[in-house]
Amino acid sequence: MLKDVRTAARDNAEWCDIVCASHGLTGQTDADAWSVPHRSPQWYPDAVTVRPGVAAVALLARIDAGPGASVKDSFADLDLSGYGFRVLFDARWIHRPPLPPPVDPPLDPVGTADELAAWAAAHGGGELFRPALLAHPRVRVLARHDARGAITGGAVLSGDGPYGVSNLFTRTDDSCDIWRAVCATVPGAPLVGYETTPELAAALAAGFTATGQLRVWLHA
Repeated sequence: MLKDVRTAARDNAEWCDIVCASHGLTGQTDADAWSVPHRSPQWYPDAVTVRPGVAAVALLARIDAGPGASVKDSFADLDLSGYGFRVLFDARWIHRPPLPPPVDPPLDPVGTADELAAWAAAHGGGELFRPALLAHPRVRVLARHDARGAITGGAVLSGDGPYGVSNLFTRTDDSCDIWRAVCATVPGAPLVGYETTPELAAALAAGFTATGQLRVWLHA
């Protein structure tokens, strides 16, 4: 299980690095963590630990640790409360081993800047998602369309197997169909990601299992 958490944390750290790079921010990755020295884009952390037991002081020295800073504590083993941080939320890493794909249609690839803009509007992320993501060889932006061509859901796959699932969303009441569609998009491939408690049940229903706990800290 710890191996699955390490894999998921490293994949998520890589995705955070890709997003930051698309905004002109250069990150650093080593055996302890990924980090970026300047404030990351909205909803993205300034650091992600990739192994347990990282020293808090050394980690915070790598980032702008003032108000607005956030840290993804991938193993939920940091205590940053003494440095002005509070817990923003807790979540669970999830993992799906290679399994036969569900009998659901796969998601559609997003391939142009205009399509990405429509996807980002449906997602709610707006300017966060920049066209440079579409050119990255380890990123796939995916969408579900209704009969009229409107985007009703989507997700991002990153890495090359295991694939990391992130930014999954739906405009309907049930996200389980999007989780199953993600699985159908890369049949037979292992998948990792994380979810907070309200959304965890949909991922589990699509064949994922919950592994380790993670925590996100925010400097208020």
